[in-house]
Amino acid sequence: MEHLIELRDIYKIYQMGDTAVHALDGVSLTVDEGEFVAIVGQSGSGKSTAMNIIGCLDVPTSGTYHLGGVDVSTMDDDQQAEIRNKMLGFIFQQYNLIPKLNVLENVELPLLYAGLSASERRERAMASLQRVGLADKCKNLPSQLSGGQQQRVSIARALAGNPSVILADEPTGALDSRTGREVLSFLQKLNAEGDTVVLITHDNSIAVKAKRIVRLQDGRVIYDGDARDPQAVVQPEEDVGAELDGEVLDA
Repeated sequence: MEHLIELRDIYKIYQMGDTAVHALDGVSLTVDEGEFVAIVGQSGSGKSTAMNIIGCLDVPTSGTYHLGGVDVSTMDDDQQAEIRNKMLGFIFQQYNLIPKLNVLENVELPLLYAGLSASERRERAMASLQRVGLADKCKNLPSQLSGGQQQRVSIARALAGNPSVILADEPTGALDSRTGREVLSFLQKLNAEGDTVVLITHDNSIAVKAKRIVRLQDGRVIYDGDARDPQAVVQPEEDVGAELDGEVLDA
């Protein structure tokens, strides 16, 4: 069976002066259609680098990455931009909404880049806003919404292009705990409706909302399995030290 996401022996090496930093050190993982996977790790674990590669925002130093059966690991910037627009929907910690555009216009924006007609853009954007319960706010500016509502607009924007994968990078990081729980519940609902969700987080309490956890440490996968398994949330002593030190590169 062909996997939706397939990383094989991925290395990402950054040169910092005379030192080679292995942000990813031979990572292999797969994600199938309809999964809800959390990639979790502390500062310096490599989770942000993994997100950038999965999101076609960066290419590995070596190894292969197939997205929907297509090898994207050697694509140039233009090719990566095209596949991002077609197959990936992004949800960011800071929402990344444009203040001067209303809610509908924000959701339509990636569809504009994709070359859709005005009528199709509106139809898709309104359908996405309906899914997140904000169709009645379509004419509001982002500043007129709560933080949780703004994050739901960013989810609607991610959904509008009918992506193969929803990639959520610390989606609750700018929200209070109650609103954060609501957003996570919404991601669970989307997954229950068939959407594939990959969640990037440093927080175990958020990661366990997924069905599967992939834990990274020092650029390597140290756990990949059921989110309900107690081993999924065991934080290695090295991670605790890194978190307290606060000076580790967040690769």
